[in-house]
Amino acid sequence: MVSLLLAAAPAAGVAAQGGYRSGVSLLGGWLPLTVEIVSVVVLIAVLVRRSRRWWLLWVPVAAALGVAAAATADWFVGQQGLASDPAPIQLWAWSAVFVAAIAIAVLGWRGTRWWRRGLSIVLIPLTFACVALTLNQWVGYYPTVQTAWGAATAGPVPDQVAAADLPVLRNTTMSTGKVVPVDVPDAASGFKHRTEYVYLPPAWFAGDTPPALPVIMMVGGEFNTAADWLRTGGAVDTVDAYAQAHGGQAPILVFVDAGGSFNNDTECVDGPRGDSASHLVDDVRPYVVSTFGASANPENWGVVGWSMGGTCAVDLIVMHPDLFSTFEDIAGDVAPTAGTDEQTLDRLYGGDTALRDRFDPTKAMTEHGLYQGISGWFQDSDVPPRQGANLSGPAPAPSPGMDGTGGHDDTHDAGETGTAEQLCATASSAGISCEVHTSNGRHTWQFAAQGFADALPWLAVQIQTPGSATP
Repeated sequence: MVSLLLAAAPAAGVAAQGGYRSGVSLLGGWLPLTVEIVSVVVLIAVLVRRSRRWWLLWVPVAAALGVAAAATADWFVGQQGLASDPAPIQLWAWSAVFVAAIAIAVLGWRGTRWWRRGLSIVLIPLTFACVALTLNQWVGYYPTVQTAWGAATAGPVPDQVAAADLPVLRNTTMSTGKVVPVDVPDAASGFKHRTEYVYLPPAWFAGDTPPALPVIMMVGGEFNTAADWLRTGGAVDTVDAYAQAHGGQAPILVFVDAGGSFNNDTECVDGPRGDSASHLVDDVRPYVVSTFGASANPENWGVVGWSMGGTCAVDLIVMHPDLFSTFEDIAGDVAPTAGTDEQTLDRLYGGDTALRDRFDPTKAMTEHGLYQGISGWFQDSDVPPRQGANLSGPAPAPSPGMDGTGGHDDTHDAGETGTAEQLCATASSAGISCEVHTSNGRHTWQFAAQGFADALPWLAVQIQTPGSATP
């Protein structure tokens, strides 16, 4: 229950971004707390007034099974390299209670009154809900019930319109941008992917033909869908607010599917898990240019990525400076990673060391020589009082509102800042202008949302968005 109370406290920072956080909170507030309280009450009712023999025999057995299952899950997450932050102890505690609840229902079925049997069955989904809620608080994946429902039902994302409606909206004045679901052909890469999305700012609709606007490619984390930046990352609220402050002008955003399925961690490389990099470079980029009239000039293209996507952003830029010029890496790794070094080599590259070296951003920068016109922003977490560092200029001001809402594991990503500084140092020596921004937050989608909001004005200037020089 402590995790819920912690989660309920910080809520103001990211909420200011807009409506994507409206609704019944799953990160704190009355709903998660109520589920935990009801679970505890039902558990007590199931256990109360049992026989002495039952308490001495079956309760210890159920508890041992629960602890063993939680310890196994903890080991598996660490062994597979599935998380950047250590999981909160509450996650494993509720996992143990969930497994113990199953054991209690089975072991205590015979010779038990009907109402106790019923409560023991009800206890199983209740404790599973506690596990799911605690997991969600750790990663901040679903801020509200409405966000979770929209994802589960594949409902429309914010500002969504059908591609067939775009001609009707041409040459009109829009108060917000529009998001179009697209099915990008995969002829060049053969990469099987899900629906992707393109955000078109109000300026795109003005006039008889679309202007050649700059583009930002948006890449999500390891467990992802293309809609994550829209549903959870608040990207539409952020870019709409920017457009409203700049006369309708903003970049086109393309929300890509770098995984092909929810748990396919490609790290945006070409390998056994699919040619993800080729899809982003050879399928998505030409499609956005040809379909939406976007600029094809590399000076007008940027990449923003969160977690795995942050690693992708750096990789895409340094491997393809002829196609992209600007990146934001939010809490990425030093190189594509899928577990230990041995696991990464096997999972991502099929044991091919040459292929691994090809997608290593440090090697790519070292071997490329001096870059021209490339710039980057690294956003990572740090503990106070150190709030900002800039390896190519004065330290930036700390980002406001970064409260780490969601992901309350009480552990900062100690290695991220060192990774960002290492990559930025290498990039600087290769002629890439880069900055490292750090703020007090955790490895959650809320951190990513705030990081993108902080960097968007800078990104817009770098990719030469019309009107971006004006406040």
